Amino acid sequence: MQDFTLFAGFAGDTDPGRFLSAGLYRSRGAGGAWQSIGEAIAPRPEVRAILTDPRAPGRVTVGTEDGLWRSDDAGATFRRLAAPRPGLAVWSLARDATNPDTIFAGYEPALVVRSRDDGATFEELPVDVAYPDVTAAMPKRILGIATDPANGDEIYAALEIGGMIRSLDGGRTWAGITEGTYINEDSVDFHAVATRPGRPGTVTGATRIDTFRSTDRGARWRDLAVPPLRPRGTYCRVLAHAPDDPDTLYVGGGNDFDGDLGGLFMTRDDGRSWTRFDLGRPLKTSIFGLALSPRLPGFVACTTKIGEVFVSADRGRSWQCNPLPAGLGHVFALAVA
Repeated sequence: MQDFTLFAGFAGDTDPGRFLSAGLYRSRGAGGAWQSIGEAIAPRPEVRAILTDPRAPGRVTVGTEDGLWRSDDAGATFRRLAAPRPGLAVWSLARDATNPDTIFAGYEPALVVRSRDDGATFEELPVDVAYPDVTAAMPKRILGIATDPANGDEIYAALEIGGMIRSLDGGRTWAGITEGTYINEDSVDFHAVATRPGRPGTVTGATRIDTFRSTDRGARWRDLAVPPLRPRGTYCRVLAHAPDDPDTLYVGGGNDFDGDLGGLFMTRDDGRSWTRFDLGRPLKTSIFGLALSPRLPGFVACTTKIGEVFVSADRGRSWQCNPLPAGLGHVFALAVA
């Protein structure tokens, strides 16, 4: 299992007074040495999003505090893409499930940017929605974007902190789909979103207190009951369907954003039962990165915020740990090419 490259991005929270870091690293193979490649981008980037392309294993796009950058040689060199620069940061990157040449970027302050020509040109989508009142004074950053595999005009975006928003007309208009009455903002602090191949209208979101599923395009939601790592529910950070088995869903999280416990979970039956993986050592923070690959069946990689990177070639039956260099800052993104 050496025919792949892992990319890891370092960053931090943009809220004032929070820890902030920068850097981009790559490793070739499950146990390859980590190499710093952030120097190819100036200034040294805060990397919160990484997008690879199964059609071109050397192509990698990264989202930074200074915009989008593209490499076609696995990170040896980078060039700036013509996307607008964010107010604070690019937090998410995604590829349209129906058209691989269409890519999306999610910004802070909340903005969705789209390219229909694989990064040659970009357009800003008019995200104009009413967010839940309980989040009115809180930051609005788009941490995840997904399109429905049956309809590319159906776009979902996960907001920290603002709930889930949706467009049914290719991004021309948007609406909030998690409005309601809340004691606090826990259930509308969304960190990731995934749509399910083969089931139109099915969308799953990871939040501060659990993972939730809708089968009717966000009209109603149910709790998937990820095993709790704290009394009020697991802090779920990342999720993805297995590319060759959409019935399999992986969820990574922990006991808090700055917690001291992490976990990677898997369900094969729509959340009725869960497996918590034994990665070979206790996790000292929440899982902050998850990487799957459609060209590598059975491949799973994840990382804690402090850079404990774990790789499996057999759907999690066995794992190899390849930690990033000690002393580096927070890992906010992980991808495989």
